[in-house]
Amino acid sequence: MTFKKNILLLFIVLFSIFSFVILPINAIELDENTRTVQLNDSGKTTILETSQVRRGKRLFNNACAQCHNGGITKTNPNVGLDIESLGLATPARDNVISLIDYMKDPKSYDGAVSISELHPSIRSAEIYPKMRNLTDDDLFAIAGHILIQPKLNGEKWGGGKIYY
Repeated sequence: MTFKKNILLLFIVLFSIFSFVILPINAIELDENTRTVQLNDSGKTTILETSQVRRGKRLFNNACAQCHNGGITKTNPNVGLDIESLGLATPARDNVISLIDYMKDPKSYDGAVSISELHPSIRSAEIYPKMRNLTDDDLFAIAGHILIQPKLNGEKWGGGKIYY
């Protein structure tokens, strides 16, 4: 009788692992609409590969989340990484190409002043080591991650401390 109970218990444990661990991993796969982001300021779009989405999240968490966790900007809470705030910057930063440009050589929100010595960037990689080894493909993945977050998290992304 104990043997049957052990087998039943093992079955329940394996079923639970499958149901609560394995299935949700597959459920994380995002559809094409969610992975579609604006590529440039002329309105052209691109569909991120699922590998780019995963890599973008990992790289963002490593290089950016210390100051931009949840899409906020800790040094200036008035400017978040939400699409509206990005779009109001000069030049607009609401697409992949312009975000890559910003990560290479950041400018103030009004576009008038270089802030590369204050904000991690490729230009200032000697003082921000996390930026040293990032390739253009890495920057593309990070930009894609930033742009899909409003689709996944709604107003929480860039919403500030009322959410985080």
